[in-house]
Amino acid sequence: MVSLWGSKNGDDRQHEDEAANGEDSRQPSRQSREPDERTRLLPPHRNEGYLDPDDPAVSPYNLFSVRAVRYVCVLFLIISFLWWVLLLVSIFVSPPMMHSRGSGFFDFSFTTLTVGNLLIGLLFFSIPSRPMEVLSLIIAGFLLLDMIIILSVQRLRSEEGWVGIASVIWATLMALYNVMSDRVVAWGKKEEEERLTGRQETRRTLREWCAVLTATVIMTIMVIITILLTATLILRSRDASLKPPGERYFVDGDKYKLHLDCVGDITYDAKGKRNPTVLVEAGEYPFEDTMDDWIYNSYKNGTIDRYCYYDRPGFAWSDNAPSPHSAGMTSDALSEALAKAGEEGPWVLVSAGVGSIYSRIFSSRHVRDVSGLFLIDGLHEDLLHRIGNPRRGFMLWARGVISPLGYDRLYGAIFRGRTREDRVYGKSAYQAGKFIKAKLQENLVANSLTKNEVSQARNIQTPSTPLVVVSSGIEVRRDTEWGRKQEDLTKVTDELLSWDVVNKAPHRVWMTLEGRAILEKRLGELVRHK
Repeated sequence: MVSLWGSKNGDDRQHEDEAANGEDSRQPSRQSREPDERTRLLPPHRNEGYLDPDDPAVSPYNLFSVRAVRYVCVLFLIISFLWWVLLLVSIFVSPPMMHSRGSGFFDFSFTTLTVGNLLIGLLFFSIPSRPMEVLSLIIAGFLLLDMIIILSVQRLRSEEGWVGIASVIWATLMALYNVMSDRVVAWGKKEEEERLTGRQETRRTLREWCAVLTATVIMTIMVIITILLTATLILRSRDASLKPPGERYFVDGDKYKLHLDCVGDITYDAKGKRNPTVLVEAGEYPFEDTMDDWIYNSYKNGTIDRYCYYDRPGFAWSDNAPSPHSAGMTSDALSEALAKAGEEGPWVLVSAGVGSIYSRIFSSRHVRDVSGLFLIDGLHEDLLHRIGNPRRGFMLWARGVISPLGYDRLYGAIFRGRTREDRVYGKSAYQAGKFIKAKLQENLVANSLTKNEVSQARNIQTPSTPLVVVSSGIEVRRDTEWGRKQEDLTKVTDELLSWDVVNKAPHRVWMTLEGRAILEKRLGELVRHK
């Protein structure tokens, strides 16, 4: 019995062992069968000392090389921002040795682009992406092209000066640095992920995707801006090939060039005395697109024997002057250009609009050489506040800042057939950065320096100088204050020869046949007056 039970127990243990062995022997066959809904998708996690990919310790900042790249980027951003502030100030007040003969808006735009590029690189420094790298490389390529254009075109090189050249070179280098830093961070991120998690992380969190999308959108906008800058530079290089009539003379200690041209021969009267030369001062826009036609017709008709005209700083072929720049400074620059050209009086000064302010100041500083004043709907000194309006000044500054994009000039060139003549002195001249800078300079000192200069000029002006005033009937009726000030302009001297109010003429009186006929008639009388 005992042996029987013992035999049974042994058999049971044997069966149990066989069952266990059989289960173990069947295990491989279970693992090798076709997968079903109970099959494990990932192998069992074995903790071998690696960190989770989302652990904050997994960061490219662990590497000194990545941190060094970031520190250098911060340093470059600080330098670029300080340069940006200096260029912003130089628009209003030119620091010593920093005046450029161009508008100064292009170097400001290049530096703004540089600051934006570096700032975007820092904000998204730890999230490198292929789109940012490609877009930064595109920006660097276009900036390199800008640098080549500026250095290869002599007029652009002289207008931008060392400030503009340094700005575009710096912008190009910083764009390339952004590409390099993105590559370094991507390498550092890969190295740290492989070291700390065992593999490179290819997925992104929602926050990272949003950051990549934001950076891509911003960089795309910056690429468009860079393309517009390049296109505008190409237009400027095309315009630089337009040769000016007359000559350009260095003035104000060779800081900038002033364009001056004289038409006709010097003539003498029966007594051998030199006949007056008409010196024309344009109004709100360049002479070549406004007063040239009727003055040239007067010359061809024999009304006048000779005339000279010039472009104020920033207009047409003249460079921009250092800031601040007043009407008196322009008059001094004109005197210097006339002297270098060998031109002498007597002069009959013909001016329109705001140009009357400049002519009156010039007359007061050359009282012995001026034989007549001709004011065409001239601006009175008491109305200079309209030019010096702060809101107008801000709008001019804003227009100047975006002028390097050249969207309006490009549109005109592509879709409206605007020529280089239109852009230099014609219909589109007002869109140029140089012109906008000149108007901004005029605005900044209209109520201060310029007003003081013209007030002094009125006291200095010789009372016996012959004077002719022609006013716009439309402006006189539209603005009563303008009408009263036109009347006051007839008292600039005591020798008023005539005052005409052309009934249907606009501010540009010569735009009507009646206005042109009266202008030519009065000009002939003034030139022949003894």
